[in-house]
Amino acid sequence: MPFERRGFGRRFGGNLPKPVKVGEEYDVEITETGSKGDGIARIKNFVVFVPGSKKGDKKHIKIKEVRNKFAVGEIIESSETPVEGE
Repeated sequence: MPFERRGFGRRFGGNLPKPVKVGEEYDVEITETGSKGDGIARIKNFVVFVPGSKKGDKKHIKIKEVRNKFAVGEIIESSETPVEGE
């Protein structure tokens, strides 16, 4: 009987539901800076790149793109309704 390594070492795989969706808004804290200079936040341990931010920033973002292992968020300048975050 062969041993299967399904999902071994991965938290978010190809077919698993992601904790964020395109269009959702979150309040996040930028905790790291990526190699290309983008800020990095985490939502339920899922990496979200936030261009135009830096470590220590607290931003309100909107998810623009979701990939298998990360998402990309856009900074929202103003918000009329509070949003559940992180």
